[in-house]
Amino acid sequence: MTTEPVLRLESVRKTYGTRHKQTVVLRDVDLEVPAHTVTALIGASGSGKSTLLRCVNLLEEIDDGAILLDGEDITDPRADADAVRRRIGVVFQAYNLFPHMSVLDNITLAPRRVHGVDRAEAEERARELLERLGLGGKAGEYPDRLSGGQQQRAAIVRALAVRPRLLLLDEITAALDPELVGEVLGVVRDLKEEGMTMVIATHEMGFAREVADQVCFLDAGVVLERGTAAEVFGAPKEARTQAFLKRIVEAGRL
Repeated sequence: MTTEPVLRLESVRKTYGTRHKQTVVLRDVDLEVPAHTVTALIGASGSGKSTLLRCVNLLEEIDDGAILLDGEDITDPRADADAVRRRIGVVFQAYNLFPHMSVLDNITLAPRRVHGVDRAEAEERARELLERLGLGGKAGEYPDRLSGGQQQRAAIVRALAVRPRLLLLDEITAALDPELVGEVLGVVRDLKEEGMTMVIATHEMGFAREVADQVCFLDAGVVLERGTAAEVFGAPKEARTQAFLKRIVEAGRL
């Protein structure tokens, strides 16, 4: 057995702007995500959570440091970015479903076109996943016929259809009406029970406290505090973490 984490970030630095005027978005971020665990990234808007996920999926190029997937440096210029992305599933807050394609076609597109899976096999897996996520009757529907929660669940199915090694979820409830949040978070709970390795950027503090094995509080691009959910939410050490969570409690979100 190997103890190599699925994901490891080593001193990752990301900046935007020019050499003369730079904005540092991630500052020397270190992070390890063991297999079959959930890591929740929390922090105020602009703290670097979404940028971190985009760097992991190679949608953004880092300026320094390294990102390793199963021990392989995926930020090495010689790495095949497309091959890396085949091993990572991503769900964003905007569902990004193709409006002109049915739910089934949205889900089977990547397995067929990118992974070379034949149509029958891709559709069988898609229908199985749709059934599991409560969308068994929606395969032939177009996205605009689905509620927001159903669209987000379809987006999760699309990410799972490629059998990812790692699943990244970026504020997946942010665009949903409050009554739809629960159904999407229920899917994530189920995925945790099945052992999916996930990194979640979220403003849902109660949910993070419930499902996360590891919680990282980001502040101005720095992982200021990390620990178990009980440690970070129950007894935060850093003054900035304490102030952030106090605001969350006062807003009734924890």
